[in-house]
Amino acid sequence: MPTAREKTSRPETPAAAPRPAARRPAGTGAKTAGKAAGRTAVKAGTGGSALETRALILHHAARLLRENGYAAVSLRQIAADVNIKAGSIYYHFASKEEILFHVLEEGLRQIVREVDKAVAGLPPGTPFRERLRVVVRSHLHGLLQVGEFPSANIRIYGQVPEEVRRRHYVARRAFADWWDRFFAEAVKEGSLRADLNLSVVRVFVVAALNWTVEWYDPKRGSFDALADQIYTIIADGLVLDQRP
Repeated sequence: MPTAREKTSRPETPAAAPRPAARRPAGTGAKTAGKAAGRTAVKAGTGGSALETRALILHHAARLLRENGYAAVSLRQIAADVNIKAGSIYYHFASKEEILFHVLEEGLRQIVREVDKAVAGLPPGTPFRERLRVVVRSHLHGLLQVGEFPSANIRIYGQVPEEVRRRHYVARRAFADWWDRFFAEAVKEGSLRADLNLSVVRVFVVAALNWTVEWYDPKRGSFDALADQIYTIIADGLVLDQRP
């Protein structure tokens, strides 16, 4: 099966639903889940290399953007979080918009990496139901368990300037195309209904997965339970078949 990194330039609806306005989630799920993921610890102001400082800037920017939204975060705030002077940021990034672009790109890259890794581990001939379960779980894992960047991507995509969205859309479109091929393969092998509009299926499924960053709270249930239930809803639906 193709990997999620394969690209195409065909313009359609983005894979993920944009977030219209900044707000904190009702629960503490995304923040708590990010901490629980054991993400790499970073320390500011340690006099590391330029690459290390650049990584620190992006890491702290992602956290601030995830928590506060695009409009509420300034370069001065990011610099203070990193423990550097505000003007020093321009040594690494030309503008706030450049930081936004790289945060978006890294957020999606981490999700794609999780999906690619999970799909690559499946043996040839794995039934579609199992492939779907693995893809749903790995996509959710990338969103909720890896770190700051994926949830920041979902939260700020609808808020950033149009030019930043256009640049990042290339990567989003590539991932959307991967999902389209994934579902098309299932139809071809007779594992998915052929009467469905696959673009609608993809937008519905991916948007539902992405929106978990807004409401998932690990204090109310484990990640494993969440992934299993979402997969069951997608694969088996809600209504029992009572047709004659």
